[in-house]
Amino acid sequence: MAAARLLKDEATEEKGDRARMASFIGAMAIADLVKTTLGPKGMDKILQSTGRGRNVTVTNDGATILKSLHIDNPAAKVLVDISKVQDDEVGDGTTSVVVLAGELLREAEKLVNQKIHPMTIIAGYRMAAECARNALLLKVKDNKQDPDKFKSDLMKIAMTTLSSKILSQDKEHFAKLAVDAVLRLKGSTNLESIQIIKKAGGSLKDSFLDEGFILDKKIGIGQPKRIENAKILVANTAMDTDKVKIYGARVRVDSMARVAEIEVAEKEKMKQKVQKIIAHGINCFVNRQLIYNFPEELFADAGILAIEHADFDGIERLALVTGGEIASTFDNPESVKLGHCKLIEEIMIGEDRLIHFSGVEMGQACTVVLRGASSHVLDEAERSLHDALCVLSQTVNDSRVLLGGGWPEMTMAKEVDELARKTPGKKSHAIEAFSRSLQAIPTIISDNAGLDSAELISQLRAEHHKDTTNAGIDVISGGVGDMDKLGISESFKVKQAVLLSATEAAEMILRVDEIITCAPRKREDRM
Repeated sequence: MAAARLLKDEATEEKGDRARMASFIGAMAIADLVKTTLGPKGMDKILQSTGRGRNVTVTNDGATILKSLHIDNPAAKVLVDISKVQDDEVGDGTTSVVVLAGELLREAEKLVNQKIHPMTIIAGYRMAAECARNALLLKVKDNKQDPDKFKSDLMKIAMTTLSSKILSQDKEHFAKLAVDAVLRLKGSTNLESIQIIKKAGGSLKDSFLDEGFILDKKIGIGQPKRIENAKILVANTAMDTDKVKIYGARVRVDSMARVAEIEVAEKEKMKQKVQKIIAHGINCFVNRQLIYNFPEELFADAGILAIEHADFDGIERLALVTGGEIASTFDNPESVKLGHCKLIEEIMIGEDRLIHFSGVEMGQACTVVLRGASSHVLDEAERSLHDALCVLSQTVNDSRVLLGGGWPEMTMAKEVDELARKTPGKKSHAIEAFSRSLQAIPTIISDNAGLDSAELISQLRAEHHKDTTNAGIDVISGGVGDMDKLGISESFKVKQAVLLSATEAAEMILRVDEIITCAPRKREDRM
């Protein structure tokens, strides 16, 4: 008798080895896709959308590439998710985490083919990950107590992070920008108060850090161009009430004179509203919505600078950095919290006029103005800088630092190998496989640089069997170099997140033994 059908007609299920095979292949394909972007000589990808306008993104940020893909394979989606989480959590290492998870699964596939049970592999991976983490913990440096050393650590981390991105040519300039911006935060990881403005034109070298806040708007006609000791009211309210605002409302009148009366009444209402706002004792009014000519004229007469259409992101940030709150009703001025800053003036960047607020309440606020040849370059520069800022803000809190350039992976691999030799039973195969996966990262870095990876990795391994070593891959000279002298450093938090996320993701995919795909929903004919 045929087995009873459990699922709907078009639903599919894959069991056992086939399901595992599909998972492995999907995950490895994703890892192979992004692995060419790894390291200082990694290449970029062009992502073209199929939507209107066919937007083009040029990037080598693992999370951005994977976020933009529409993927059918469920295991590949797990890897996309871990790269997203890595991006949100620590900002950098998005490619490494996917590559490491892919390599762990590649090794696991070989072990499964040797008839080792997935649970045994998982147990081995768990032990290996713990051992690798402890190996790193023993080697970390922490210079939090010495501000000068700590700042140079931050500079090295920023330069290492930026060296694999578009900003690598001017990495010293941008590393200094990023470190200055993050040190102003005084240990907070809230990057809201660092604003990034992109202005096409000039070259990336012309980018600069400006203390204070820059709003991408122009100052209205006939209004003061410069205000000292500004009191700012940030609002989200309609300042265009010369039209009846009730949807679908009709006003019937019997003569034109009546229309004029309605207009006068509306004007009067607007005037009262403006007077309520002026009664707050302010000299700068920033509104999210439009301000029509009549109220603008009234503000100009009162000597108040009125800025309209500051988009939501703009006014939220402005309220945050000036210490004010966004108001929408103005009946009781005492309950409205105003923002303050020392000086508001108009500045020019390239061809554009912008409004500059300096001496703001929140001392840590600053603005990075990025210049560049085209919008694509600017977008990628912003992503790169954001990565650096994230890593630095995390490092200020957790100040443990490691060397970079494949050094941590080789150190971990050596310790994990030792563990494999001591562990009896089948788990030792899995632990050995873990060590090989860790070595894949320096291998890929050297492959991407067009170096002979087999030769380099064997030299590295020999170096790492000495007692203390700082050996890593020096991509520029194409050999093994001293990472301490080259100033290549990475944040411990990033490495730890890569190690643990990749292991957990690989573990999750290994546990799968069946994939069930639902039947697609049918469209009903509505004839």
